[in-house]
Amino acid sequence: MTGCLNEEVIMNFENYFLRPEEEMDFLPIIPLNESDQEDLDGIEVPGSIPLLPLRNTVLFPGVVLPITVGRDKSIKAVNDAYKTDKLIGVVAQKDSNVEDPGIKDLEQIGTVAKIVKLIKMPDGGTTIIIQGKSRFFIESVFEEDPYFKAKIKKLEEEESPKDGDFDAYIATIKDLATDIVHLSPNIPTEASIILRNIENPSFLIHFVSSNLNTDIRDKQQLLELNQIRQRADMLMKLLQKELQFAELKNKVTTKTRTELDKQQREYFLQQQMKSIKEELGGDSNIQEIKEMQKKAEAKKWPLAAKETFKKGVEKLERMHPSTPDFSVLYNHLDLMLELPWESYTEDHYDLKKAKKTLDNDHYGMHKIKERILEYLAVLKLKGDMKSPILCFVGPPGIGKTSLGRSIANAIGRKYVRLSLGGLHDESEIRGHRKTYIGAMPGRILQSIRKVKSSNPVMILDEVDKVGNDFRGDPSSALLEVLDPEQNHTFYDNYLELEYDLSKVLFIATANNVQNIQPALKDRLEIIDLSGYAVEEKIEIAKRHLLPKQKDLHGLKSSNFKVSNKVLEKIIQDYTRESGVRELDRQLASIMRYQARQLVLKGKLKATVLAEDIEKIIGKPKYSNEIYKTANMAGVAIGLAWTYVGGEILFIETSLSDGKGELKLTGNLGNVMKESASTALTYLQSNAMKYNLDPKLFEKKNIHIHVPEGAVPKDGPSAGITMMTSIASAMTGKKVKPFLAMTGEITLRGQILPVGGIKEKVLAAKRAGLKEIILCSQNEKDVLEIESDFIKGTKFHYVKTMNQVLELALVD
Repeated sequence: MTGCLNEEVIMNFENYFLRPEEEMDFLPIIPLNESDQEDLDGIEVPGSIPLLPLRNTVLFPGVVLPITVGRDKSIKAVNDAYKTDKLIGVVAQKDSNVEDPGIKDLEQIGTVAKIVKLIKMPDGGTTIIIQGKSRFFIESVFEEDPYFKAKIKKLEEEESPKDGDFDAYIATIKDLATDIVHLSPNIPTEASIILRNIENPSFLIHFVSSNLNTDIRDKQQLLELNQIRQRADMLMKLLQKELQFAELKNKVTTKTRTELDKQQREYFLQQQMKSIKEELGGDSNIQEIKEMQKKAEAKKWPLAAKETFKKGVEKLERMHPSTPDFSVLYNHLDLMLELPWESYTEDHYDLKKAKKTLDNDHYGMHKIKERILEYLAVLKLKGDMKSPILCFVGPPGIGKTSLGRSIANAIGRKYVRLSLGGLHDESEIRGHRKTYIGAMPGRILQSIRKVKSSNPVMILDEVDKVGNDFRGDPSSALLEVLDPEQNHTFYDNYLELEYDLSKVLFIATANNVQNIQPALKDRLEIIDLSGYAVEEKIEIAKRHLLPKQKDLHGLKSSNFKVSNKVLEKIIQDYTRESGVRELDRQLASIMRYQARQLVLKGKLKATVLAEDIEKIIGKPKYSNEIYKTANMAGVAIGLAWTYVGGEILFIETSLSDGKGELKLTGNLGNVMKESASTALTYLQSNAMKYNLDPKLFEKKNIHIHVPEGAVPKDGPSAGITMMTSIASAMTGKKVKPFLAMTGEITLRGQILPVGGIKEKVLAAKRAGLKEIILCSQNEKDVLEIESDFIKGTKFHYVKTMNQVLELALVD
């Protein structure tokens, strides 16, 4: 480039900048001779100058820029400046969306520019070519009409530092800018040569900053920095960011091109393979399709399924095996073939044999066994019947799930278990649409496909623990499955056909019926299973657990015995549960000990004695002594129901001097708190009746605590226990030892019935309690419990709190 800016150079600018945008080969900002840059600081900047606001551009000193002027104010300013000294103040707008900017919309720092050329366009617009000269600061705008005129102050440029550190900055900026040019297909490689030949550091920074593809705010910040070293540092960071973006863009473009080339190559090879196979005479896929058609002819299935299969096979024959839809359609047809559409196992109608099978597998559970035998009897008489939808509800470890297998064996059906605990996707039940990648039928149809029978016994385990989130509500999907009026036309999204589930014997299991969705609960025939009494556990251990553990530990041929007394000690001293899982684990400990003794000594004692138990499994975990030591005024024993069975709980009341406040602790729920308030109000209103000083309620604070504070507790059944505890503390009378109670109270002193009586009674029996106070209306629940299980327990049936306090408090 020459040392001066002549007319020819300006014309070259015109030819370049006025070309259509799509024909441009280089960026619309170009440098002039660097010798001009050296004279920039020497330019005489006037004290006031017209302002030209720019929308999306920041002009740097030394840089030439073409501008198309469109606003009337701007055209007037440009024309007036061009007629005088050709100098104009160029400032960037803060917001490019503002059409008619005011003083507040303009940046404070801009660049004094010289209008090199003014060109009138045919459409009436004006294009100017300007060169930045020097930075300035707007001190004040003294005129807004017809255009902005401002009083300005020239900002002096700092000289470039002469040290190696700064030289490294400049070299790095050149390298980064060159790398960006090489990675950008729209910028010609000649641009890198221009960059390499720029020697003036200040001009290099301004030139690169102008061409930087970054936010207008970053460019303005670069212009505002006074120290050249700071400007170089910020520019280098922005260049590194742009380089990373250019590299990523280049990588994505290359990868896309490679994938397209790979697809074209695969298609070409597949076409060649197809031709080769045709020459060799046939395809293995044709053979597979023929085998499917052969299986379909022998299959017994509904007309709709038959028609769908026929159309699917015809479509499959026309498809090339390499197409993605081929495998989707093939898998769908394969599922249709493997489903047992109208294939049923034959039921065993021998009721005596079925009862024997059920009795051999499970001890007790008479209600369920009777229900299954009734179902079999009706099925035998009628020949065809919709299966009931049963739901076994009870604490863990009592054999709900294993009972399902026993029922299947008793009636001669296939057995399949479906675990619903934690299930949160509706598609697990209904399946996914087959167009999705990795689509599968729902677990209902998968299970039926596995057992190859359309009338199995299907256990829906843990139906009360089904999840629910944004992916759907599986319990709502189960409504169709478990409704006898709908499940004969169950629709699976993957199969896309109706399937008859009416012959399936569904048995759901749950621990807490309250957690089951109400609409789903309405479709279930709920059968409550209570926990086992000590006597039942002894029988279960003798009949099932001991033989199983002997077999598992290689002691099947050993004839040692475990007496009823030993089993009772294990149950009472080492377990506190409704089921028998912990008992099973304790028996396994004994078997491991016996196995070790047999290996070491070669023989075993004929009987495991009670004194051997502590040696084998340690000191007792539970003791009934606590109920003797707890016998003090203000302490009463209540009975509670939980989803794992019955529990006993202490309720403690303590009095202290105060203002008659009631304090409740122990992680109590709202209903339980209300029971305590009701009990206190009743006692307060009937103080004279129970020989209590009414002023005592005003002078004493009452603190009621229920131990095991980490465990949440709620429900109305502790009402009479709280009343007794408060009355005991107030009167100083102790509660009768080994006495438990449960019942709801009213403000009138009436006792109302509560639920979970069998679990509560068995919990009291396990804990060694000898007397239980219950509402008179709960007597029918006690009569349902076998008398052998509650032998030695005395029941008191009451209607009012007077009767409770007479029975419970002793002098």
